[in-house]
Amino acid sequence: MAMALAGLCPVQAIAAGPASAPTCHADQGYAAAFDGGRLFLWRPDWLQQTRAQFDAPALATARAALLQAADAALQHPRYSVVDKTRLPASGDRHDYMSMGPYWWPDPSKADGLPYKRRDGHFNPERDSGAFDVTRLEAMSSDVQSLSLAYYFTGDERYADKAVQVLRTWFLDPATRMNPNLEHGQAIPGKVAGRAEGVIDAHRLPRVIESIGVLQRGKKLDAHDIAGLQRWFGDLAGWMQSSRIGQEERAARNNHGLFYDTLLTHFALFAGDAQLAAAVAERAKPARLAPQISAKGELHEELSRTRSLHYVTWTLNAAYDLADLGNCVGVDLWSYQAPNGNGDLRKATDFVAAYSTDVSRWPYPELDKADTLDFYKAMSRAGWQWNEPDYFAGARALQPGNDGSEWNLLIPLPPPRGG
Repeated sequence: MAMALAGLCPVQAIAAGPASAPTCHADQGYAAAFDGGRLFLWRPDWLQQTRAQFDAPALATARAALLQAADAALQHPRYSVVDKTRLPASGDRHDYMSMGPYWWPDPSKADGLPYKRRDGHFNPERDSGAFDVTRLEAMSSDVQSLSLAYYFTGDERYADKAVQVLRTWFLDPATRMNPNLEHGQAIPGKVAGRAEGVIDAHRLPRVIESIGVLQRGKKLDAHDIAGLQRWFGDLAGWMQSSRIGQEERAARNNHGLFYDTLLTHFALFAGDAQLAAAVAERAKPARLAPQISAKGELHEELSRTRSLHYVTWTLNAAYDLADLGNCVGVDLWSYQAPNGNGDLRKATDFVAAYSTDVSRWPYPELDKADTLDFYKAMSRAGWQWNEPDYFAGARALQPGNDGSEWNLLIPLPPPRGG
């Protein structure tokens, strides 16, 4: 299969990389292998490898896309939660506020209230200036693009802008976001904030990893680092103690898994390796076993109107949690419950069967062209299990995703014999 797909992969010229992976050391992450920069999910050896290949034709599309995004970010204004046009129920404009993505005005009501749910169909009102999710997405995307552009080119302008963005969103008293998600995914006419809003924070891991890149370059001072660690520590505390946080922890679908993944990541960054280890260990019976069947099905996600998206998106969150677990000595990669549930390899095999022909996916999916998370999952699985068929699946999915920054975070080796 790998040989038949060899011509599909623009990054196939990249070598397979070093034989031994660096070690993630608790709350210090990969700092020892990255000149003091605390990464937890981005592997320093992979970054070093793609930096060595940055000017190669194989990475031309990803390189151009990254630099275009970073150059655009240099011109973007500040991002701050205080700029939204609606006021959250708390009355504090520093509180983050978003709207549930699938909720729409009730056409039978003059004022449209309360809103009704249409699963899988995004209401564009969610992305308006009335709410913060677009700013959160833009802020985190810009920080990632800027930090990576700085790492790959050495251009100080990118780092300086990234630091400015971070200070505005997280540290400056006039513009900072309060470290809570109390008003996330509100529903007009129904509720001022929901547990589901916690998952809006899935955009923050890229910020943490970007901070590690900037830390390596000595672009953030000790005061900045301490303030950022305190902010994420406070958010982790809110996730555990608040009613909304506790409700999200109780979720049985992707929300519950993301909760554990985010809390583990935030705890590690904040310096609480003990909490990270406890959450990762608990995830074995509390997340993997209930959510992954003995056949590898993520059954809660297969019922969605965008099932392929949700399965692969959730699988990547599980991979993140497994990688973070490695930092604190918790092995989720090889976990399997006594009844056969919870096995990440089985879950990977379940979706991998469709990687070379997504059209065969037999479950509901409104957009089979959206395969970035599928591509990420297959490339990660290939490295984790040294499995050529997973890499072959990634190569089949890569052409539609060749402009993604993912191609600069993790190399895709050539097929055997290629």
